Amino acid sequence: MRTKLTSQAIVSMSLALAGSIALPTLAHADESPWLVRVRAVNLDSANKDATGLDLSINDKVIPEFDVSYFFTPQFAVELVLTYPQNQTIRSGGTDIGTLKHLPPTLTAQYHFTGLGAFKPYVGAGLNYTRLSSVRFNPAVQAALQPSLQKNSWGLAVQAGIDYEICQNWVLNFDVKKVQIRTDVSSAGSKVGEFKVDPWLIGVGVGVRF
Repeated sequence: MRTKLTSQAIVSMSLALAGSIALPTLAHADESPWLVRVRAVNLDSANKDATGLDLSINDKVIPEFDVSYFFTPQFAVELVLTYPQNQTIRSGGTDIGTLKHLPPTLTAQYHFTGLGAFKPYVGAGLNYTRLSSVRFNPAVQAALQPSLQKNSWGLAVQAGIDYEICQNWVLNFDVKKVQIRTDVSSAGSKVGEFKVDPWLIGVGVGVRF
């Protein structure tokens, strides 16, 4: 009798253990692979100028929209989008013009699991920035005939964390460092490179669907 009870206990514990292992797997299987976030992002420019003109652009808070697709619970890709952002161009602290930039970024991410509601991640990828509507003040245009290279390709790295507040909904904190650089010319001749290379620090909310 004791042997029979012991065997039943072992079987019961084995089934319970198997169930506890299977439940997380089933939970992951039930999750949608799509995660969409919206963020408010502070753009903090490095403003590294090699032209001798002491160029800079203003820091600002911008809206951001991103879509992530999870191939597994750990591995995902994220595409970051926004609409063209207006920036002020300065020389020595004086406003000399304006431009718009559109900086979509694609990253591959690794998400750490097994930490409950906290879901940290790291990522690396590629940024493409398109400059448009570049306009300089009439006096600057007449004196220097300046121009900027319109396309920039650069690396992007990121780290962040999602905090699950309820089923399918997360709060997000995200930090990126992005290479954004442009050649500056005067009267058709290159005078140097201007590196924006901003930190992008964002907070927002996301939903799986």
